[in-house]
Amino acid sequence: ITKEPVDAIANAANEALRGGGGVDGAIHRAAGPGLLAELRERYPNGAPTGTAVATGGHDLPARWVLHAVGPVWRGGDHDEERLLADAYRACLRLADELGARAIAFPAISMGIYGYPGPDGASVAVRMVAEHLADDTSIELVRFVLFSEETYDLFADALGAIG
Repeated sequence: ITKEPVDAIANAANEALRGGGGVDGAIHRAAGPGLLAELRERYPNGAPTGTAVATGGHDLPARWVLHAVGPVWRGGDHDEERLLADAYRACLRLADELGARAIAFPAISMGIYGYPGPDGASVAVRMVAEHLADDTSIELVRFVLFSEETYDLFADALGAIG
């Protein structure tokens, strides 16, 4: 995702917005120290689960990074589906506010946060499809996925919405 030639990339961020492992760590490493400095200055208290905030892309080819805070999977009885949907919606709204035409997403919450693959893919694809059906500046949404297995889950989710 750090090499995608798009206007904005989404980051699977934690509430502290201070970098971490997986996608978050890769984005922070590729963007350089300016990203963390901007996050510390603009969002000293982090961001709650289900929201997203925007920063510059710093050393990335993308102009902006949209830091989406997805939920940690805790069995499905803690509003995880709504929170994941809200995180995707927040990114898409920010992309529109910024005038982004192309955005790349990872599989938010489906790594270390443990969100079940089929359900996470379904939420992601559904939120993007709903957003693209409305008035939006976004012309391209790309999912940049870690494995063939995750790709297959997203392909199935896309096929299910027709």
